[in-house]
Amino acid sequence: QVQLVESGGGLVQPGGSLRLSCAASGTISSFYTMGWFRQAPGTQRESVASITSRGGTSYAASVKGRFAISRDNAKDTVYLQMNSPKPEDTGVYYCSARHVLDDVIVWGQGTQVTVSS
Repeated sequence: QVQLVESGGGLVQPGGSLRLSCAASGTISSFYTMGWFRQAPGTQRESVASITSRGGTSYAASVKGRFAISRDNAKDTVYLQMNSPKPEDTGVYYCSARHVLDDVIVWGQGTQVTVSS
């Protein structure tokens, strides 16, 4: 079972940019759909973006056109490029890996993103 470690969170100004990284301890190339979720205080965790093993992507309506998810299977790493973030994008961002055969989901520990001027 893979383990996930997120990095790249921090404070960013509205309209700026930030890139999150998620490094997996094992290979993710063919077996996992990777995703990013976020959770703001007092709210439920919500899906932000996902990418299949073949590179197919999907996004929440609130981030479409601003955020981009990508994966580097050679490095077992997934990225979330956040462009033009808004204050409502603030939250803890979690990386996820869902196994394509049994749907078991592994989570990272999360990284805080704060969008504020």
